Amino acid sequence: MKKEVVSVSKRRVSLGILLFIIVLWALIAAINTFKPLPEGISYEGQIYSVSEDDLEFLYDITYQSSNGSKMHEQEIFSNVFSIIDNAQKFIVIDMFLFNTDYADQRDFIGLASLLQERLIEKKKENPGIQIYFITDEINNFYGSYESEEIKSLKEGGISVIITDLTKLRDSNPYYSSIWRTYIQWFGTEGSGTLKHPLGRTDKNVTIRSFLKLMNTKANHRKVIVADSNSSLASLVTSGNPHSASSYHSNIGFIVKGDFGDEIIKSERAVAKFSGFDIPELYMPEKFTITDNKKLRVQLLTEGKIKKNILSDLNSLGDGDSIDLAMFYLSDRDIVNALLSASERNASIRIILDSNKDAFAREKNGIPNRQVAFELTRKSSGKIQIRWYDTKGEQFHTKLLIIKKADGEVIIYGGSANYTRRNLADLNAETSLRIIADEDSRISDEVNSYFERIFGNKGANYTLDFEVYKDTSRFKQIIYRLQEFSGFSSF
Repeated sequence: MKKEVVSVSKRRVSLGILLFIIVLWALIAAINTFKPLPEGISYEGQIYSVSEDDLEFLYDITYQSSNGSKMHEQEIFSNVFSIIDNAQKFIVIDMFLFNTDYADQRDFIGLASLLQERLIEKKKENPGIQIYFITDEINNFYGSYESEEIKSLKEGGISVIITDLTKLRDSNPYYSSIWRTYIQWFGTEGSGTLKHPLGRTDKNVTIRSFLKLMNTKANHRKVIVADSNSSLASLVTSGNPHSASSYHSNIGFIVKGDFGDEIIKSERAVAKFSGFDIPELYMPEKFTITDNKKLRVQLLTEGKIKKNILSDLNSLGDGDSIDLAMFYLSDRDIVNALLSASERNASIRIILDSNKDAFAREKNGIPNRQVAFELTRKSSGKIQIRWYDTKGEQFHTKLLIIKKADGEVIIYGGSANYTRRNLADLNAETSLRIIADEDSRISDEVNSYFERIFGNKGANYTLDFEVYKDTSRFKQIIYRLQEFSGFSSF
């Protein structure tokens, strides 16, 4: 009898401990899923009126000419470097991927090194200039080491701010609650035993840093703003200063004038929750905010990007059109809004990356091929989809063009993919919302870009939907599970 009592008591203790672990896991998961966002995150800026000369569309594209030669047209980082060169008092820059991590460097442009050198040279030429460089933990591989690029910036007198991702909500709470409770306290630094996941051959990484990677969250922003001739010059892009990404296709927008103060405010918020204060660098006496409907620009970050996209998509119907060029498309609300717009007879054309190329590794097509099949099937083919014809690089563009029957054009462009992680207040993201007349120069530029690659004008850019059509039910289930759980690369 005594043994039975002891046995029952042990079982009760074991069950109590198990229950405590489960309750603690659920509590930590809930807290970090629904906790308040840091101040200044998920920002919906004021709408600024700008002149035609103050707004410019940029793009990088890699494609095959009609004779089969591989071609590159690049505008984005030459303009980033120009903004740096013209800065006088300050530069604020926030870039997600900033490294040379890759096994084979022969065929790449060394964008990370070029940017690092440009910033250091600027500081040497003008010691009084304030330069703030904000970036993601991935570039130090989550604290496993300090990269040479970041070390050089610090030695050059530049303030480097590594984003504290723990302050953001968890995109993968089922795992992150375990990491936060039991793993994070052991740190990540040290001599590693794992091969570098990004292909770097001269450094291994710690298991602890890899476990931090599995939280799958990021400061995914890609912006720069600096003073220039008593004004501001800003650039918002989908492109990274990352050597192995140097031939990806991307887009960007330059905005000149007081609008840049919106970007400064949004970047000060990231710096603040990461433990660093950027001073109020530029405060115009009054903002250039008017009711002029000819050309207007609005800054959106994180979840406010999705809020505005859905509002605009849900207003469309017969006579309106949607042109979408996207690296990742998986967010269920966006997918359903596209289908609903199609049912209301809006015309929809989409260019997607086929999700097959990832830095010399072949991917399985998730999520784009599954979403593309769903959109074409449920719209009975009314939604037209083409694949960008990548050859090892990626179609990394994030661009939405809405054309209304009344002549208004709404353009979205920036860092955010249309995925749950990018649009649900999880990653840090920055995009622009541009409202323009159909006869404006910016409308002409973005429309010409889309028509060129969708219609293969003058070269081979895109492929028919059937080339990468994927009807796999199993992969459809995997995509939906990954999108829901956050345990994915998109």
